[in-house]
Amino acid sequence: MSDMSFPHLYGPVPSRRLGYSLGVDLLPFKTCSLSCVYCQLGRTKKTTTRRQKFFSEKQILEEVREFLKTGTRVDFITFSGSGEPTLNKSIGRLIRKIKKLTGVPVAVLTNSTLLSRPEVRKELAAADVVVPSLDAASQKAFEKVNRPNPSLRAEKIVEGLVKFRRQFKGQLWLEILLVKGLNDSPAHLKKLKAAVEKINPDKIQLNTVVRPPAESRAHPLSPEEMQRIKEYFGEKAEVVASFRKKGQEKAPENIAQAILSTVRRRPVSLEDLERSMGLTREELSLNLQRLLEQKKVKIVRHLDRDYFEPA
Repeated sequence: MSDMSFPHLYGPVPSRRLGYSLGVDLLPFKTCSLSCVYCQLGRTKKTTTRRQKFFSEKQILEEVREFLKTGTRVDFITFSGSGEPTLNKSIGRLIRKIKKLTGVPVAVLTNSTLLSRPEVRKELAAADVVVPSLDAASQKAFEKVNRPNPSLRAEKIVEGLVKFRRQFKGQLWLEILLVKGLNDSPAHLKKLKAAVEKINPDKIQLNTVVRPPAESRAHPLSPEEMQRIKEYFGEKAEVVASFRKKGQEKAPENIAQAILSTVRRRPVSLEDLERSMGLTREELSLNLQRLLEQKKVKIVRHLDRDYFEPA
C-alpha cells in the first residue's frame, strides 16, 4: 500500500480486539481533547473540544473504495488514528457512506469526551461497534491520567456514555486503561465499577501501558494485578489479550512506505509488522535497517521490547 495513495488510511494493523483493522484517520496529527500520560503518540500540545471538517469526505471515501479493491484482508474499518475522531464533524456521514460501500463492519475508537453532545451520539449510532474509553470516574483521577481540556468533567462523560448506551443498537466495548499509581487504587476502582454498572456495556476491556507512553512515569500494572481487577469487575471484563490471528497473505507493494504509514500512527514492534504485512522477518528487518540508516525511523525500548517510531 502506498502512503501517497491513501494518506488517510493505515494498516490493516493487527488489533488485539478487531482482528485486521483498516484505520481511517480523520485528523491532523494529535488533534485531541485529552493529553493522556500513556498516549503512544506523545503529548497533545493544545487540547481542543471544537469540532471541524478537517479533510475532504469525498477523498476519504475514495481511498476506502480503492483500498477495498486491493483484496487485502480487512476484518474491521476503524475510525481511530491521530487523536479523537469525533472532533471531525464528518464522522457520522462517513460511517453511513462506508457502510453502503461494503459489508465490512465499522468500529469507532473514542475517548468518550464528546458523547455528552446529542449530535455526536446520533452520528456514532450508525457504527457496528463503538469502543469508548473511561479511565477515570473522579475529576481528580481524570486530570491525573487523561489531562483533559479544561472544559471537560468526568461526571458529564459518564452521563454521556449512559445516554449513548440507551440509544445505541450495536456493540459497546468499554475500555479502561490502568496506570500504576494513578487510577488503580481500591477507592477509585470502586467508583469506576459503579460508573461501569450504570453504563452497562457489552464488554469491559481492561488494558494497561503496553507501548511507549507520552510520559516515562506512566507504568503498567502486572499481569497478576490486571487479573485481580478483571475478577473484581466481573464476568463482562477481560484483559485485552495479545493478538493471535494468522498473518496477512498479501504483502504491500511498497514495504518502506507501508512501514512509515503504520509507525506514524503508533509505535510498532517487529512482531506487529510481521503479523500485519504478510512479510518474512528478514524482508522487514532489511527495510527497517534502511529506514533507520535514512533516519526516517528510530528504535525506542519499552518493557524490554524494541518499538519503531518516526525519527
